Amino acid sequence: MSLSLDKLRLLRRQAGDATPRPATAEPAAVPATAVPVAANDAQARRAAPDSVFAWVEQEIRHKPTGESAPVPAPPPLRRPDVGGLHRLLGLRDRGTAAARPRASAQDRHVPGEEIAPGLFLIESFLPQAIPTQPLSLAFAKRDGEQVQPQDLMFFDTETTGLAGGTGTRAFMIGAADWHRDAARGDGLRIRQLLMTTMAAETAMLAEFARWLQPTTVFSSYNGRCYDAPLLKTRYRLARQRCPITPLDHVDLLFPTRRRYRGTWENCRLATIERQLLQIVREDDLPGSEAPTAWLNYLRGGSAVNLRRVAEHNHQDVVTLSLLMQRLVAEERRERETLALEGGPVRS
Repeated sequence: MSLSLDKLRLLRRQAGDATPRPATAEPAAVPATAVPVAANDAQARRAAPDSVFAWVEQEIRHKPTGESAPVPAPPPLRRPDVGGLHRLLGLRDRGTAAARPRASAQDRHVPGEEIAPGLFLIESFLPQAIPTQPLSLAFAKRDGEQVQPQDLMFFDTETTGLAGGTGTRAFMIGAADWHRDAARGDGLRIRQLLMTTMAAETAMLAEFARWLQPTTVFSSYNGRCYDAPLLKTRYRLARQRCPITPLDHVDLLFPTRRRYRGTWENCRLATIERQLLQIVREDDLPGSEAPTAWLNYLRGGSAVNLRRVAEHNHQDVVTLSLLMQRLVAEERRERETLALEGGPVRS
């Protein structure tokens, strides 16, 4: 025990504290006027000797204990970054995305008049002279056959795809015919049916059937192989009588190919109207993008491209009427030239 006290005195001398403490274990009496050493007492902290043992007296001897000791507050909980975890995992907050309004659903205006739930009728009229003479079908290798101009119906469809089958449907039918209007006079009447819901197909097919007469002659561009069979299928699936099968059909694609194949890069309708009819379309939506425009509208998207589809279809049926007259005129001029020269007439 004495050895430990000697070592303690030696350490205190080395620390600069030369005041010896009594060797007895009994503590010295504390005067009544002395300030008691209390917890976190500033005076006690200042009175502590400046030695290597100061940290013991301040941090240990003067540290409050028991019930008076303050309880440190727990650190605040960190909220997990759920969005960051989703981005890290490549996930998408489906609930938030479903509740968020669509930014592309601002322009939903569809042209025309709604004549049935989800079915719109778009009408326009181009004043022009109606051909006064029957049109010869000799250009289509139908010598001796003629058609009255007002019996012709130039038509084209815009569909949901080119795959065919029962899953493909026409969401727009465009038709043009020469018509004598009491108020507007003679001209080309263009009517278009556009359905904006799947349920409107039955009404669209019924309305198109009312436009047809027993003397109607269809005219199209590849419509004999695509548009007409598609509509026939839709009539059968809708359990409606098909009005297309008993009617005549003049497809302008095949006579156009025979006459102009090799003259231009292809015989697409857009190429023929640009090269032969000198028609240049501005801001035209390609027909291949029509299905996307319609399906996007059904999903709540904008109607901007859907209106462009209607403009594209409108120009198609107008071009068909001009191409028909051009083919008739070219065939007549060629036959007259060959007749004057005494040569054989091409069939």
